[in-house]
Amino acid sequence: MMNRTLSRKLLGSMCGISNPRLSFAQSAVNTVQREKELIKSRELEKDEPRPLYMDFQATTPMDPRVLDAMLPYQVNYYGNPHSRTHAYGWESESAMEKARKQVADLIGADPREIVFTSGATESNNMSIKGVARFYKAKKKHIVTTQTEHKCVLDSCRIMEAEGFDVTYLPVKNNGLIDLKQLEETIRPDTSLVSIMTVNNEIGVKQPIKEIGHLCRSKNVFFHTDAAQAVGKIPINVNDWKVDLMSISGHKLYGPKGIGALYLRRRPRIRIEPLQSGGGQERGLRSGTVPTPLAVGLGAACEIAQQELEYDHKHVTVLANRLVQKIMAAIPDVVLNGDPDQRYPGCVNLSFAYVEGESLLMALKDVALSSGSACTSASLEPSYVLRAIGTDEDLAHSSIRFGIGRFTTEDEVDYTVEKCVQQVKRLREMSPLWEMVQEGIDIKSIKWTQH
Repeated sequence: MMNRTLSRKLLGSMCGISNPRLSFAQSAVNTVQREKELIKSRELEKDEPRPLYMDFQATTPMDPRVLDAMLPYQVNYYGNPHSRTHAYGWESESAMEKARKQVADLIGADPREIVFTSGATESNNMSIKGVARFYKAKKKHIVTTQTEHKCVLDSCRIMEAEGFDVTYLPVKNNGLIDLKQLEETIRPDTSLVSIMTVNNEIGVKQPIKEIGHLCRSKNVFFHTDAAQAVGKIPINVNDWKVDLMSISGHKLYGPKGIGALYLRRRPRIRIEPLQSGGGQERGLRSGTVPTPLAVGLGAACEIAQQELEYDHKHVTVLANRLVQKIMAAIPDVVLNGDPDQRYPGCVNLSFAYVEGESLLMALKDVALSSGSACTSASLEPSYVLRAIGTDEDLAHSSIRFGIGRFTTEDEVDYTVEKCVQQVKRLREMSPLWEMVQEGIDIKSIKWTQH
């Protein structure tokens, strides 16, 4: 047992509190909440430089070539693409259909299989709710994983409330699913399997082709959230046997507010529309298609197809440089997720004995994300890191580095330099780090509350 004096010293050092009767958990919650409020409320001072951008999983900057393609449809060609009686509508419709083909070409699909949406969240909702409700008379079972995007998990929970049975498959410690376990989970009444291509938090790339062939052999529809994969890795929906695929414009250097859903025609898959209206997009997604945004998505897909190989090599070199330099400079750093089956541009590292939110605050001149998804009510680590079995202390110390098309070598080197500097500084302030240096096994300590 730790004695009361050491406990109080440790509590005060870590949480910045002087009253030992406050629980450690509540103090930590208050500390993180204050830090979050600072992050939210902080604005750049006059003449203060903007931070380096290293958060390409959250969003990507629009490629200037995409903006060039969009501008004419913001100013001159402003017709409603669904107006069939005059030239303004014809011009916009032609541009919309060209964009549809550009999206389809990137993933090896037919343009008639592309439905424009507002983004991957809507596409995910349409896929899960649409398939489940359309086939509910005979099939009431859905399979997904515990590491999906929140919009997929929430959609599945809504389906559970409607009487569907949902299986949330666990993943292995490297973040990958067990194909045998998936096969054993599929039942005669399974209507849909939904598994994301590339994880948005740890970058793990699932064996989508194998999953697709398994689902096809079982006569089960397969949906994949490919928001973090389209335009970044080679994709062919026919080779992969994917039935539905969600796409997001702003994840591949296109505009925000636009996305797409790939919906296979043969063998045909049917979905129940989520919204009613004018019957646009073959009645699957009513509402006027925003031509400028669709043109931007199409242009982004065409550019991605042309530069896919170059972009991947560029991102791989910079990601390896980042990881190798950080791990060479400081000990006790863990790469979360499988080291090989991954998209290299998403690097999630845990820095032992450092609180992730504190590190984010210290790295104010680099735009990064924490892998710790804390809420104002509880100090819970990311559910993705929990699902892969990451220790809670490491889960709280994780940072996600996002590298993309416009990231430079100098930016990576600067990020490494600042990260190493701040991790060392924070560890020097940590009583846990001091105890580890003295040879104390932290995990063997039985902590007491006051």
